[in-house]
Amino acid sequence: MTHMKWIKRLLTVLVIGFVLFYLVNQPEGAAAAVRGAASAVGNAVNSIITFFNALAG
Repeated sequence: MTHMKWIKRLLTVLVIGFVLFYLVNQPEGAAAAVRGAASAVGNAVNSIITFFNALAG
């Protein structure tokens, strides 16, 4: 295994571990983070739709 693959795998495991730790220890905070991320995605989609509607109109 190359060094980059090893580093990528290590970082992936660390991120997943942090997410699980955060979810178990701060479930309300984790839920708020997911709601915030979903809201940001929704706002981005609405902005893209507005942009294309402005182009078409």
